[in-house]
Amino acid sequence: MIELITTVLQVLKINMRWMTWNLFLAFIPLALSIWLFRRQGGRSGVWWLGFLSFYAFLPNAPYLLTDIIHLIDDIRRVPSIWIITLVLIPVYLVVILAGFEAYVISLINLGYYLHRIGKTKWIFTVELITHILCAVGIYWGRFLRFNSWDFITQPDAILTKGVEEILGKQPLIIITITFIILWGLYWLMKRVTLGFLHQSSDSSVNEHHLHNIG
Repeated sequence: MIELITTVLQVLKINMRWMTWNLFLAFIPLALSIWLFRRQGGRSGVWWLGFLSFYAFLPNAPYLLTDIIHLIDDIRRVPSIWIITLVLIPVYLVVILAGFEAYVISLINLGYYLHRIGKTKWIFTVELITHILCAVGIYWGRFLRFNSWDFITQPDAILTKGVEEILGKQPLIIITITFIILWGLYWLMKRVTLGFLHQSSDSSVNEHHLHNIG
């Protein structure tokens, strides 16, 4: 029993390192989306720099979906089905869902901005292009081990190895599957998120109305 607990603690300790780091990277584009798309103001040079940074870091949010491969390794190391079911799987679900929800809210904020500037008809197209770019970014991150800051530190490698790699048959298949998964999950989670926000908004309005009546 003590040996099992020790193994679980070791697994969680190792996971907390990369999970914390990956979640931090996933929430960078979310923070940028709030600053870029929710505030009032014009598009200055700093705004465009933030916009480019937003797209450079955005793939980190859905990238957490690929971290499911670590769960498979952890299941092999932990012999208890109860620990796997009650500890490992819930931890992974929370982390992966948190990362993907950051992606969803970031794009909702982008859509809000496009609607505000009178480009509502662009929202669907921009979302599709974003899914494609993020699918490429996820492939670069998972298979070529590129990071968001490599656009600055080694842009030549991205333009040569990165572009050359995604033109192969197998990478294109992986990127296409990733794009389909992103599109499908985003479609679902966007509706869940907007439904929750609308419900919360309606509840707040009703509470305010009842308070005024009282």
